[in-house]
Amino acid sequence: MIPHEVRVHPSEDRLARVDQLAWRLAELAADPVEPEPAVVDMVVNRLIDDVAVATAALARHAPTTARDQALRHPSGPGATVLGMAPGVRVSAEWAAWANGTAVRELDFHDTFLAADYSHPGDTIPPLLAVAQHTGVSGAELTRAIVTAYEVQVALVRGICLHSHRIDHVAHLGPAVAAGLGTLLDLDPAITWSAIGQALHTTTATRQSRKGEISSWKAFAPAFAGKVAIEAVDRAVRGEGAPNPIYEGEDGVLAWMLDGPKAAYTVSLPGVGESRRAILSTFTKEHSAEYQSQALIDLAVRLRERVPLERVTDVLVGTSHHTHHVIGSGANDPQKYDPGASRETLDHSIPYILAVALQDGAWHHEHSYAPDRARRPDTVALWQRIRTVEDPRWTAAYHRDEPEFGGRVTITLEDGTQVADEIAVADAHPRGARPFGREQYVGKFRTLADGVLDAAEQERFLELAQRLPDLAPAELAGLTVAADGLPTGDRAGIL
Repeated sequence: MIPHEVRVHPSEDRLARVDQLAWRLAELAADPVEPEPAVVDMVVNRLIDDVAVATAALARHAPTTARDQALRHPSGPGATVLGMAPGVRVSAEWAAWANGTAVRELDFHDTFLAADYSHPGDTIPPLLAVAQHTGVSGAELTRAIVTAYEVQVALVRGICLHSHRIDHVAHLGPAVAAGLGTLLDLDPAITWSAIGQALHTTTATRQSRKGEISSWKAFAPAFAGKVAIEAVDRAVRGEGAPNPIYEGEDGVLAWMLDGPKAAYTVSLPGVGESRRAILSTFTKEHSAEYQSQALIDLAVRLRERVPLERVTDVLVGTSHHTHHVIGSGANDPQKYDPGASRETLDHSIPYILAVALQDGAWHHEHSYAPDRARRPDTVALWQRIRTVEDPRWTAAYHRDEPEFGGRVTITLEDGTQVADEIAVADAHPRGARPFGREQYVGKFRTLADGVLDAAEQERFLELAQRLPDLAPAELAGLTVAADGLPTGDRAGIL
């Protein structure tokens, strides 16, 4: 890996393109490195994972809205829309919008956490849409996904957006643009322009994940994928971009991040070096924000040891990030509100821990049902749960092999305390039950049950597991068709 210093330059420096971060990302995209077998295997896993969580969300409101909007933009060759028959084609950017929203809706796919955080699986819907539209092979799509993961993980490791309350999709737009550069074998100059445009149009505040969280949380990554496709289309047509987008004196670093004296280090593979970043990412066994995964597993174990009717206090010692983003350190009263949205509840450790302690399990629908959130015994326990930052867990969060857990101390009426801790989720690569292909396939079948018939499930799984060998015409099958999906219950203006 080669470290690249990224800092603000005044306009008078006339920073050359070849010295800019966006150019280095574009060069990475143009380097024709064949992915290792383990990397290819993980790409297949993540494709299955994306379609699994999207399938479970197809009938929900936000994916239905996005799908209805996409279907108003039919196109040929076009791309497929999850839930519809493969012959239904829309323009690639609108397919990315619909499919990306469905993937993101349940907060149930993969994650990477470092200086910032991300869901790199969000790169797959736009890349697949363009692959279907342009007629590339499964091998080319696989390489593009590897590039997108590499770029997103590098940016998340090197540049923290969260400390400045910038939403993490600002790293997603450039990752998709770089992935499209690989997919379409673009000249680095074209990809450089597309990365600059994609970053410029996807940099937004983090309010979408603060306070009362709305359905926009699902749409935001889909929007980033959609505008990244549009950016590449413009760049291919010869249009330029803000220059330099990261390093300029009025650029992203200077005015949205650490200011005029900003300096970051982003490490990228050298020419010909393997791209292995996807192997550092991990998926979710439970449909909730990633820092809650290990604590759900711990709550399930604690349930058998704790008489919940006698609990007076539950204290969670955890990392700075967990405490301040999904814990009581966020200072969001909505995280304790029984009437809060699902999107808010899946970012509330107090709620998640209360339900997991009571139910001994977690379900992507039942655990968030309004009557479940309003149950009096749940509300009573929920209000007794609080988080604190523990420097030990903050340090563990930032290790080379990070840990995303915490310590739970439960106090009973007589003063007795029950305490236990967990470092990583059971499904994590270093956890008690690491996810492999069998678990990804099992997750797909569980989430597709009642949505897709058995034949459709098997058809998709057979095709997806042959991704690297698929001919261009076969990519159209990398979708799922479901019967009886709702249409939007509210008309738009278009």
